This record gives sequence, C-alpha cells and structure tokens, in this order.
Amino acid sequence: MKEIPRIHVRGGRLIDPANGIDDRLDLWLADGRVAAVGSAPDGFQADQVIDAGGRVVCPGLIDLGAYLREPGFEHKATIDSETRAAARGGITTLVCMPQTEPVIDTPAVWELIRRRAKACGRARVLAVGALTQGLAGEQLAEMGALAASGCVAVSNGRNPLASTLVARRAMEYATTFDLPVLLCSEDPHLKGRGVVHEGAVATRLGLPGIPAAAETVAVARDLALTEHTGCRSHFHTLSTGRAAEMIARARAGSRRVSADVAIHQLFLMETDVDGFRAECRVDPPLRTHADRERLRQAVAEGEIEVICSDHQPHEADAKEQPFPATAPGISGLETLLPLTLKLVEEKVLALPQAIACLTAAPARVLGLELGHLAPGAGADLCIFDPEAVWRFHAGEMASAGRNTPFDGWEFRGRVTHTLFEGRVTHSLEP
Repeated sequence: MKEIPRIHVRGGRLIDPANGIDDRLDLWLADGRVAAVGSAPDGFQADQVIDAGGRVVCPGLIDLGAYLREPGFEHKATIDSETRAAARGGITTLVCMPQTEPVIDTPAVWELIRRRAKACGRARVLAVGALTQGLAGEQLAEMGALAASGCVAVSNGRNPLASTLVARRAMEYATTFDLPVLLCSEDPHLKGRGVVHEGAVATRLGLPGIPAAAETVAVARDLALTEHTGCRSHFHTLSTGRAAEMIARARAGSRRVSADVAIHQLFLMETDVDGFRAECRVDPPLRTHADRERLRQAVAEGEIEVICSDHQPHEADAKEQPFPATAPGISGLETLLPLTLKLVEEKVLALPQAIACLTAAPARVLGLELGHLAPGAGADLCIFDPEAVWRFHAGEMASAGRNTPFDGWEFRGRVTHTLFEGRVTHSLEP
C-alpha cells in the first residue's frame, strides 16, 4: 500500500460543528490524521497542497442507514460501486443496514462486509446488526457477539417483529450491551398491502394506502417500551409530522431518544407519485405537504437531529413493473449533500447546522469518535464549492442503482474533494 501523503488543505472555510468552528483556517494532515488546525506543525513539509479557497471544508459525511446490497443482491449494487458513489457525495462513513443475504445476524457476515469494504478503501463501512435471527422477528439475534465484533447498533429494519413482547425483550437485551436500536416504527397490520400514503392521491390512482397512523401507533408503542427498558432508541426514517411531535416531547424528557429523517422526505410529497411515478415509491411513503413542513421544522429546531439518505439502489427492472409490484427506495448517496445544501438555500437550515446533521449528530447518536476535525482525529474530509451550480443526471451516477426522482434537478454546491483516512478518494480536479 502506498504511503499516506502529508497534505496541506489551504484557505478553506472550515466548518466543524462538533468543535464549534466556523472560520477560515488551514488543515494539516499526516499519517491519516489531522496534525494541526490553523498553524502548521513544526517542520511540516506537505507532499500535496489542496487549494480550498472559496470552498467549505468539513468532516466527512456520515450516512446513518444505507443498503449496500452485498452480499446477496449484487445485481442491484456492490460495496465497490456504492463506496465509489459515497466518495463522490462526500460521504466517508456508511452505516450498513442488516438486510443482506445472508442477514447480518452473525459476526461472520459482518466480517465479510468489513473486509470487502476495506479492500475498496473509499469509505468506512459500519454495520447495524440484526435484532432477530434472519430478521424473522421471532428469535433474538446474538447481540453480544454482534457488539463484540464491532456492530454499532441493531435493527430489524422494516421487517416486523412477531409481537410487542419480542420488541420488549429485544430492547432489554440490546440495553445489556448499551447498543442503540434503530427503529423503523410501523404497524404491519395498519400498513397492510399499502404502497403509498393513504389520501387523495392514493384514492385517485386506485392504490392501496398506508395511513399516517401506521407510523404514529408504532412510535407510541416504541416510546413506551423505550421508557420501560431504558433502551437507546433511535427512530429511523420518520415520515409524519405527528411522529416528529411525539419524538420532540419524548426527547424533552430523555436523552436516550433520537431520530432521523431521509432527505427525500424533506422535499417530496404524496403528489409526486401522481402519474404512477415508481421512482417516488419509498417506504415509508411520501406524505402530505403538512407532514413535509413539520419534518422540516423538526430538523430546524433540532427535534430531529440527523438527516440520512436511506440509500436503496435497485436494478432498472425493479422500477418498471406495475406500480404495486415495484421495489420501494431511492438511490440517494450522491444527492444527500446537494439536497441538504438546498435546505440551506431555502433558509430552512444555516450551513453549520446542516453540516452537523450529516456529521457530528450521527456520530453522537451511535457513540462514534468520528464527525469532527480536532487534532488527532481521523483525516476524513469533505470539501465542496458552495457556489458551484450544476445539474444532476441519473445517467452519470457512480452508484449501480440509478433509481432517483431527482434526475435533472439543478443544485448549488458540489463536492470537489473527498478524503478518507488521509487519502484523496474523489476529486474533480486532475
């Protein structure tokens, strides 16, 4: 392996929310770590200088919840293709959900993923282990072994649990190892065979709907179990304004409750499904304008502290079936930062707050020593030009899944460099 270069990142606006920094400061990188901020260490001689004048320098982004597909679904995507997409999007840490084949319910599966990600060398891949064996919702997985092998959380994803009692036991077991539980709260009976939000659009299109209560009923149950068990509960990919309000009240009384929202829920609504647009079919579904605005407010007020991509790449055929048969999900790694910067442009968030939602906040939720650029920290960086105006084209995506509703959107702000462990993994410059 080549020696890690010593790099001087010069003249950029350094935004490091974890350390309260927003200033024009140089960074000095050596041996894959931040050697100094501001002034050069004694005797430092750079092998490479990155001119960041007019650009923002921030910690590498952390995406809390991505489906990398490998092993088992390589026809949709691979760790190689998705870490390449992550690097293009300024993401240096991917938190991989357990829905692989085989499921991440043993240390052996996680070790396979870890080794493949390390061989690619473009991004750090961390694993969310399965809450139950095979994600079947009945027998608890060996969480102790998963925690010992390095899994940073456990989850059953959108696979339902057999009963509330199983949910209670799972939370109690996870609490034994202080493992965060990522909850995709949804009542499977209220969801039924629904594919879009239950409302006017579903009625007009003749599609089975998923009521908002499918989420809120499950959130209420999971909040009650969180209080009972003392579990570290993270509510993943909320979609309703009512759920956001419930989380806000719970957070006021507990530091063990946190939440995130998928970036597409802050832009798209149920009306975007009109015309049977399969690229807008997601799970949980796109909700109403009022839901979208309340979710935006929750992020702005810190009630929801993390924004994620909920990245779900698919092969083209998966979106070309009759609408109810299409696979839900958006390939979102390469639009996570551009869409978040659009929230800044629309004055929903200030830029440091937006960056915190993608760096310091997810690191804090999972208890990771990542998402900051203090001296000694790992040299994971995202450098972007906040004034660059460009058009996003699905055909130019690095991800193997090009299922996106944002094809043709114009964005302001583009990643120019991504550094992972002190090495440049993406650069727009020759």
